[in-house]
Amino acid sequence: MEELRKYVACILQRVDGLLAIIITDRDGVPLVKVALDSAPEMALRPSYLSTFSAMATDQAGKLGVGKNNKIISIYSNYQVIQMNKSPLTISLIASKTANTGQLVNLENDLLVVVNDLASSVVD
Repeated sequence: MEELRKYVACILQRVDGLLAIIITDRDGVPLVKVALDSAPEMALRPSYLSTFSAMATDQAGKLGVGKNNKIISIYSNYQVIQMNKSPLTISLIASKTANTGQLVNLENDLLVVVNDLASSVVD
């Protein structure tokens, strides 16, 4: 588990403006959490993180355009990108000036961690 955390920490350092990477289960319980001190504390709480899987994904699914894969939320000072990798969720918290496209592209790098964690969550 410590190796996975170190790998995620290296990814965090690669992107300017990226403040936190959190991989959670479907209930919002963090399995891997790497965050800088400047990351907003409220966005790191399980109650906020679980909102993605519980409410936002369900509501987006009602639009009739298929299963929701990602949600990008942009606030006045931050942006949050959440990726549905059932049974896990990847949450990226970044400053509003971070390159959103670069953040979305981190999905490929994080799949290694998600696949390892998903196999242990399912077992």
